[in-house]
Amino acid sequence: MPKQRTSPGKAQKPVIIVGAGLAGLVAAFELSRLRIPVLLLDQENANNVGGQAFWSLGGIFCVDSSYQRRMGIKDSRELAMKDWFNSAQFDREKEDYWPRKWAEAFVNFATDEMEDYVKARGLGFLVSVGWAERGDGRADGHGNSVPRFHLTWGTGPEVVRVFAEPVKKAAKKGTVEFRHRHRVDEIILDEVTGRAVGVKGSILEEDNSPRGVKSSRTVVDQFEIHGAAVLVTSGGIGGNVDKVKASWPVDRLGPTVPQNFVIGVPHHVDGRMIDITESAGANVINRDRMWHYTEGLANWNPIWPGHGIRVLPAPSSLWIDANGKRLPNHLFPGCDTLGTLKYICSTGHDYTWFITDQAIVAREFALSGSEQNPDVTGKSVWGVLTQRVFSKKGTIPVQNFVKNGVDFVVKDNLEDLVEGMNQLVAKIPGGVPLEYQKIKEAVETRDSQFDNPFSKDAQTMLINSARTYWPDKRSRIAPPHKLLDKKKSGPLIAVRMNLLTRKTLGGIETNLKSQVMKADGSVFKGLYAAGEVAGFGGGGVHGYNSLEGTFLGGCIFSGRAAGLGIAEELGYDISKASNVRARL
Repeated sequence: MPKQRTSPGKAQKPVIIVGAGLAGLVAAFELSRLRIPVLLLDQENANNVGGQAFWSLGGIFCVDSSYQRRMGIKDSRELAMKDWFNSAQFDREKEDYWPRKWAEAFVNFATDEMEDYVKARGLGFLVSVGWAERGDGRADGHGNSVPRFHLTWGTGPEVVRVFAEPVKKAAKKGTVEFRHRHRVDEIILDEVTGRAVGVKGSILEEDNSPRGVKSSRTVVDQFEIHGAAVLVTSGGIGGNVDKVKASWPVDRLGPTVPQNFVIGVPHHVDGRMIDITESAGANVINRDRMWHYTEGLANWNPIWPGHGIRVLPAPSSLWIDANGKRLPNHLFPGCDTLGTLKYICSTGHDYTWFITDQAIVAREFALSGSEQNPDVTGKSVWGVLTQRVFSKKGTIPVQNFVKNGVDFVVKDNLEDLVEGMNQLVAKIPGGVPLEYQKIKEAVETRDSQFDNPFSKDAQTMLINSARTYWPDKRSRIAPPHKLLDKKKSGPLIAVRMNLLTRKTLGGIETNLKSQVMKADGSVFKGLYAAGEVAGFGGGGVHGYNSLEGTFLGGCIFSGRAAGLGIAEELGYDISKASNVRARL
């Protein structure tokens, strides 16, 4: 244990962590290893430890990993850094000062330490590396040049477990204390120095609702707690549609604010602590930067209000807008999330359509969420093989959505399919009836490019190119075929895709130690922020675009930085922590 510079006989106030999500757990883990007292406060009950990370697919962004090298993927720090900065498109001199530094630090961590750091905790990955967010079609533009999405064996619950278990173990020893149903309403500042010295808030009534279910907000008491430092790790605004709309960048993703969303995170992801921290004097930046998906489904079996699930698509489905027009080149499934979002908003409608078939859905429809992937979450090799590699219908959750989801239409011929789509359109306020001949022409035009192994169609070329990566060819991307070739593809399927709220890319400005910054550029003494509430580092480490796998990774990296930064401020020697390999 590093030597404590303060008097060992003096009782030490705890570090107060607001939010028991992944970033908070990682910080608590680092602090507890140094036997620094920690008090974890969360407005939800104990079932929700781990926060949004629990529900995630568990993808983590690593660079030049052992898994990539095993797959023959040539990645490097330099390539990842170019991809990151080309995607981030930092263009604000003041607001992007710390985000730029965080971006460079994160890519270095993802290259040098991420794999070893999480493996040391007991985390494992699937052998194959996924290729998410493939980009906008330019070498110097947005997107991953190579596969970097390392899927956790055990998905989000496993990511949470490897940090929650040692923190709970420390709780049994008295180093860490959890206080659930404690909602922070104010950060206490020292009247003389202005340092953050504690928090005030409300104790909510007991509510034993299952994880993710909307809980009671009835107040039964008040609390005031003083501590050695305050760390805010409370998440973003994705569960609060009003805040999402208020921050919507009409100038960039306009011309109007979308009115209809499905919700990708639990109701308690409400953004309250961003406002509370700002009221205390913190600088909040880049509010207009956010990450919402364009392939959202209304969950047929919802957990929280408006619960939506994202389809993580591979590139074969035909994507048309609400007017029946094929989306422009490079806006293909799985390529450019915000580019696609911008285009959809320009149509004046909040939804689009995939026209696809059984063969494509079985192979290419992966669903976000740990609960939607029981084979990987449950670490079942047999389940992965039978449902993903050899199945002709897809995973059980995918089959359930095809059968029960309100966004799905399944028919044996195109004319009946369009009729079924129009029956859904009739239920959408402002929905546009689709013209059969227009859809027929779009499908036949696409299909005409599959008569030969070569093509001039950009999407067809993308399909053929993507299948050169053998894991995708074997289990992720369907063999090229015509949608109207029923013998090869099975029934036709149309899927209405909704806009899905998810991540906040801006937030509380922090330096590389996760110390909160004030608007005048000075450090806010005693106050720290990490995870999504801080834009995953600095107030916006992603800039305008995510490369995927970077949200969990950002929580881990910024939570670790916060824990070590607080420890250093409290007088602990953290020199050995600068190299994770020295800590294994």
